[in-house]
Amino acid sequence: MPARTATAGAHPNIAFIKYWGNKDHDLRIPANGSLSMNLAGLETRTQVTFDLHLKSDRLTINGKLQTGHTLTRVRLVLERVRQLAGIREYAEVISENNFPSSVGIASSASAFAALAMAASAAADLPLEESNLSRLARRGSGSACRSVPGGFVEWAAGDSDENSFAFSIAPPHHWELSDCIAVISQEHKETGSSVGHRLADTSPFQASRVSTASERLERCRQALFDRDFENLAEVMELDSDMMHAVMITSSPPLLYWQPATVAVIHAVRGWRREGLQACYTIDAGPNVHVLCPSYLATDVKNRLQEIPGVLEVIVASPGGPAWLV
Repeated sequence: MPARTATAGAHPNIAFIKYWGNKDHDLRIPANGSLSMNLAGLETRTQVTFDLHLKSDRLTINGKLQTGHTLTRVRLVLERVRQLAGIREYAEVISENNFPSSVGIASSASAFAALAMAASAAADLPLEESNLSRLARRGSGSACRSVPGGFVEWAAGDSDENSFAFSIAPPHHWELSDCIAVISQEHKETGSSVGHRLADTSPFQASRVSTASERLERCRQALFDRDFENLAEVMELDSDMMHAVMITSSPPLLYWQPATVAVIHAVRGWRREGLQACYTIDAGPNVHVLCPSYLATDVKNRLQEIPGVLEVIVASPGGPAWLV
């Protein structure tokens, strides 16, 4: 049988309401629901080839052959595809990002969303969007949100069947820009997968989770209403609460650097002066500054003047994962 190949692309996403901690670590069933925006202009492209001549799965990311934990996570998705499709071939996976990886810009989200779509297509396994989302979640929880397009909600659920993401508004619903202040391009010492397992060691995690649905509802309504002030307040609160959990976990996780704090102070000050801008931070030092798109150039220029900001990447609401 000839080798079967497919290539897919996906955008990373930025969570307005965060995912941190799991009910089930193996299946990545989250402790709470979350809400995000896909980031157009940033993407992962992944080619998957199932080939009878391969002796094992092979993974190359940005030109570098991968082993260890990274390959193990990819194999989890490939094994699920083989199981569903009834095939036995090993796979060659070649993946490329056009943005920094493992620094808090959700590279694993776009990577596993693209992997899920490319692997299922290469295996001739037709999956609906919800099932692709569930498949991507096996590799990285937030990847389930990069499968649908635009503004996306992840229903936490309590099982593999009912934990998946879906679009609640298309990309054109609200012309927002994410101005990403890149403070470091170094790989994180502690990845998100480990961090999720530490969440319950924080005395604040239970409180964060118990009130998450209220913040999710408020954020969803602000999104529907295009109410920037409400979005800003709930987004910053949710981000701060997640990092409070990280900082008080055992062992503690402190991803922030001095320039991270400088950006936080700057954005708060700008909003007090009347500029519509707000921040949110994933598991890393880099800061995502959201604003109406017509303000993106102004916000980018301001961020670039802050000492410690290496560059500013601007992204707009992006579409769903796609086959190339």
